[in-house]
Amino acid sequence: MEWTGEALLIGVRRHGESSVIAEAMVAGRGRYAGLIRGGRSPKLAATLQPGNTIQLTWRARLEDHLGTFAVEPLQTRAATLFADRKRLYLSQTVCEHLHLLPERDPHDRLLGMALSLLDNDPDPVAFARFELALLDELGFGLDLETCAATGTTQDLTHVSPRSGRAVSRAAAEPYKDRLLPLPSFLHARGNASPDDLRNAFRLTGHFLDAHVWSARHIDAPPTREKLIEMLTDL
Repeated sequence: MEWTGEALLIGVRRHGESSVIAEAMVAGRGRYAGLIRGGRSPKLAATLQPGNTIQLTWRARLEDHLGTFAVEPLQTRAATLFADRKRLYLSQTVCEHLHLLPERDPHDRLLGMALSLLDNDPDPVAFARFELALLDELGFGLDLETCAATGTTQDLTHVSPRSGRAVSRAAAEPYKDRLLPLPSFLHARGNASPDDLRNAFRLTGHFLDAHVWSARHIDAPPTREKLIEMLTDL
């Protein structure tokens, strides 16, 4: 079996003396892993950097086998990333987030958002929306459009930490200390203050931890906290 496609490289780990196993998000195919023979050679070092866009040719005898990758560089971002710590932390966090997706299940919307994040100046609003989309693609999407208590779509100010549903200002008032603040830019257009951004990342972080990190007994990406500090230091 064989296919060729464009992909975002999201991880590389050593395998044996000279090879690596690479993981990539492939357009139309999702997260794929494959063996790259000779992947630890200096010739491939610049290509096999997470955050690069590459062309992959995957070959295997059977569909459920690991298979091998042949790789060609399409867009290398390593030099730009290593020159800017904020971009580097953003790339590392985005790649770690993409590792959470199930294998061989297409998530092209999320892949497109990831590529946009990597190809533009670090954007805290776009990254917050990326984390919301990640929750949605993992099956834990939040309902930020209507109030869980009244059904209204107006003046939504909080989110239930249990249900992930929005709550209006009036309905939230008696329970404010138990609810998560909902920054308006997440469900409507508008600017985001540093406090809005911190609340947005507190919101997405809460549900990523509740449904993904804690559930899988894994830690949050260590770069995420550092990235958020940089993105909210406006």
